[in-house]
This record gives sequence, C-alpha cells and structure tokens, in this order.
Amino acid sequence: MVRIALIPSYEPDEHLLQLLQELCEAGFERVVVDDGSGEAAEALYERMPEGTVIRRHPKNYGKGRALKTGLSYIHTQYPEDAVVVTLDADGQHRVADAVRCAQAAEASPGSLILGSRSFGEGVPLRSQFGNTVTRFIYRLSSGVSVGDTQTGLRAFHTEMIPFLLMIEGERYEYEMNMLLECPRRGVPIREISISTVYENNNAGSHFQTFRDSYRIYRDILKFAGSSFIGFLVDYSLYSLLAVVTSPLGSIGVPLSNVVARVVSASVNYMINRRFVFHSSDSVLRTGVQYFLLAAGILCGNTLLLNWLVTDVGVNKFAAKLVTEVTFFTLSWLFQKTVVFRKKKTGDEVS
Repeated sequence: MVRIALIPSYEPDEHLLQLLQELCEAGFERVVVDDGSGEAAEALYERMPEGTVIRRHPKNYGKGRALKTGLSYIHTQYPEDAVVVTLDADGQHRVADAVRCAQAAEASPGSLILGSRSFGEGVPLRSQFGNTVTRFIYRLSSGVSVGDTQTGLRAFHTEMIPFLLMIEGERYEYEMNMLLECPRRGVPIREISISTVYENNNAGSHFQTFRDSYRIYRDILKFAGSSFIGFLVDYSLYSLLAVVTSPLGSIGVPLSNVVARVVSASVNYMINRRFVFHSSDSVLRTGVQYFLLAAGILCGNTLLLNWLVTDVGVNKFAAKLVTEVTFFTLSWLFQKTVVFRKKKTGDEVS
C-alpha cells in the first residue's frame, strides 16, 4: 500500500529537509504545501529531495487550508488504496512514529489515527497547559477522551479524504474540528503512543496562543456564552419566583424552576440556532427536538434540584448552581450531535 507524507510548511528550517530525507528513505511519497513562506525560504525548498511534490500558496492562509490543499492534490493524483500521514515541519515528529501510525491506518482504514505524546517532564508549560485545557473541553463537547488533541501527526486511509475536505476551518482550528466531527460521523479515533520532541522549547511553532486558541475554542465558547445568558435568565427568574411562591410550601421550588426553565429555554434556543450552530434546518424540526431535550433536562433538573433542597438540605440557591453545572454537558452534547447537527453532504465515510 502506498504511504504518503503530507507536510504543511510555513517558513521552514533545516528540520524539514532532514525529515524529508528520512521519509524518503522509509519509502514515503512526499507532498509539501508551502503556505506562503515567501522568497526567503525559496533556497531551502530547492534543496528538497528529488521526487518531493511542492504545492504553493501565494500567501499564508493557515495550516487548515494547507492541509486541505495537500489532501485535494492527493485525492486526484494518488491511488485510492493508500494512507496519508500528516506531519509538522518543525522537527517534532519522528519518522519511526510516522511508520507506526501508517501501519495502524492500514489495519483500520475507517479510523483516524493520532500520534499521541505524553505531557510529562520536559514539555514546555504552554504546551502542557494548552493540551490539558483542550483535552477537557474536547471531552466535554464530544464525549470522547483523547490524550493529545493537539498532535499534528495523524494518519488515515485515502477513502476518508472527501470527509476531511468538508470539515470547516482554515487555520489551527481545523485540526480540532476534525476531532469534533469524527465522533459525530461515527469515525473511530485510535491513539498510538509516540516520542515527545520539542526542539528549542518549541520555538519553531507558528501557533499564536491567544489568536489561534480562540479559533479552536470559539464554537464551544459561544455555546458556553449562550448557556450563561440562559442561566442568568433562568437563575434570576427562579430566584424571584422562589421568593414569591414561598407561601406555597414544598411546591414553590419545583414550580419556580419549571417556569424559569421554560422562559430561559426559549431564549437559549433562539441564540443557539442563529448564532452558535448557524442552523438552516426548519424551526419546526429543531424546535421540537430542542424542546423535547429541554423537557427531558427539565425533568431531571427539577428532580435533582428538589432532592438536593428537600432531602439533602442544600440551600436552594446553591442547589440550583449544582444542578445547572450537572446538566450543562448533556445539553451541549445533544444539541451538537442531534438538534443542530450539520447536514451530511457529498461523500460519506464508509
């Protein structure tokens, strides 16, 4: 089976040449995408091993676009029965690990293979912190546990290329979107343990911490913001009604919770449909599914809240906070994968 190494490259150094030579010796076909490096890197590109394919961008579009450019080229120029391994150009990935990931992709052609690093001693603090945060948010949003969400060493069969080309994202967020889309489409994710290498404390990375982190997390942050607005509406109305209905005795808490939830759910639905998930599906379908979800969460929410207040004796306001945190994850997962799921277009992964 043909093995193809795909390397997005922006202002590379000698590490890229060394990587390409080792890939050549290991029998890989090589596709490098120059993402607008400019004339300063021209001399280095001219020294690449013979047979290396170079695709060029006139300016820097971002890693996601570079990967898609390479995938589009591979899809039209290489045989269907092949595997692609993506690697970074900065010396972080070992060819021996690329071989192992390629072997795993050959054995599991319907899976996405991740070369996962360990994040122990010697790893730059920025990378440790970034992976910890991303790992938590990814598990929250997808329900899948992945040890290294930021790895650029990935392998897959060429039959997955049409699916990968449909995924949104032009820069670093593309790789996170890939991980988010795979569980939604039933694509298994497998991890292969690889060496952890950081050259010069990862100085060669072009990742801009705040700008690119925002691109990676923005959909999740928008959902969290929408949920927070809904929570403010819910909690404020609940607090008001809890005082007003206190003469009703034990029925006051669940009644206040139900009314507050109905109002806040309506607000949350409108924000999520228009601004978070940008759904074009009918209001009837998404509305029915959303309010069925809201009804289910309301039942669980109310039962848990009433149990905490009545049976456990937790303060009614603190109990409300605990309840909201508990059901946040369930709401995100169901809305992301069912209510506002994107329509499947084009080729599907078999």
